[in-house]
Amino acid sequence: LEDSIATVFRQVAMNRFEDAVHHERRDVGEISVEGVGEHWADTQSTMLGDAVELTEGYRTWWSYIPHFISTPGYVYAYAYGQLLALSVYARYRSQGREFVPAYLELLRAGGSLPPEELGRIVDCDLTDPGFWDAGLDIVESQLDSALEAGRAAGRLTQR
Repeated sequence: LEDSIATVFRQVAMNRFEDAVHHERRDVGEISVEGVGEHWADTQSTMLGDAVELTEGYRTWWSYIPHFISTPGYVYAYAYGQLLALSVYARYRSQGREFVPAYLELLRAGGSLPPEELGRIVDCDLTDPGFWDAGLDIVESQLDSALEAGRAAGRLTQR
């Protein structure tokens, strides 16, 4: 669960940070360290909501990730890959053993085809939002289970 949250939601927030910084740089020009920190705080607070208080010192945390500047634009692939895997897994859970031959064919294909064609091998339409929702549903189910376990253990109060 924690890995899925970090891979999907945090990487999307990082992608939005990269996008904001690079668009401002392209459209406006140089950005101060404080300006970059503002983009970082905005995108992180959007992800975290009121669950986490961002301190002033957190505004520079973007600087520990060098690829934002040196090789930007690929972190979306982490979220894409995680949700793709979870959504394909959801298809397996619904079809069971009948899914296995198509899944093995998908694995054999590797990266030899565009993603949409790879999805068709396992009867998954990557243009259908419902396909991606199936992966998010797994994360939501895991979160619900974790919350239930926390409450049962007396570690969480009803919210």
